Amino acid sequence: MSNLTGFNAADVEPQTGFDPIPAGWYNVMIVDSEMKDTKAGTGKYLQLRLDVIDGEYNNRVLFERLNLDNPNQTAVDIAQRTLSAICRAVGVMSPEDSSDLHDKPLRAKVAIRPAKGDYEASNDIKGYEPADGSLAAPAASTPAASPAAAAPAKKPWEK
Repeated sequence: MSNLTGFNAADVEPQTGFDPIPAGWYNVMIVDSEMKDTKAGTGKYLQLRLDVIDGEYNNRVLFERLNLDNPNQTAVDIAQRTLSAICRAVGVMSPEDSSDLHDKPLRAKVAIRPAKGDYEASNDIKGYEPADGSLAAPAASTPAASPAAAAPAKKPWEK
């Protein structure tokens, strides 16, 4: 049990729902991330929580799910390209942990997914760019290794 002494619901307007935010570009920040098993149990996805950090929709929450370990190679390719866009937008080209992407502002292009079946309308993220709106990738901090010397690529959650 938790002590709720001092709380009076009459003093606080109730939450009435979470309609999607309008489509457009928003300043956001990744504030949490977690690797989760897919529903089918055949892979893993990285779930990112992004908070809108200014404007009319300040503090609204968006989610990105990246299928980084999946039997469907197309899903993995899409996830890796999306992760690359996020890394470039926050200026972290080689994250060792998903937390390396936290607390860095970036911009997200938000779209609305229409309601379908039992699901209400929701938001999807269709792109990322640096917080300053530039599209240039940050310069690499170290020279690239030759292909023969390159180590096998690790997945973002592997150390």
